[in-house]
Amino acid sequence: MSMPEYHMFAAAPAPVAPFSHACEADGWVFITGQLPIDPGNEAAPLPEGIEAQTHKTFDNLLVVLEGLGLGLENVVSARAFLTDFYGDYARFNAVYASYFPEDKRPARTCIGTTGLARHALVEIDFIARRP
Repeated sequence: MSMPEYHMFAAAPAPVAPFSHACEADGWVFITGQLPIDPGNEAAPLPEGIEAQTHKTFDNLLVVLEGLGLGLENVVSARAFLTDFYGDYARFNAVYASYFPEDKRPARTCIGTTGLARHALVEIDFIARRP
């Protein structure tokens, strides 16, 4: 087993707590949950609504994936956290589905939660695999 590698990317939002953007070992890459924060202006208000927040969260996940030399096709599992599960689930799913081909969607868990950092509506993390 190889020693873990820890990754931070200047183009991604600064962590809101003490963690790395990603950690990998033996070809497995664990990408920390991303929020809909604008990495160019982290003090800016979060986008309005679940659709805009989901797109921004994916933008941030893509920054981390690209920094690792990976893409969405390498994602094998995703976890999503929604603060208004029943109110936002269908609209979240519509945006989420647009990022993956119908026949190549990663395994996924979606959880309703009482709160997220920065009062975000959504947070998503990934597990990816190097080829």
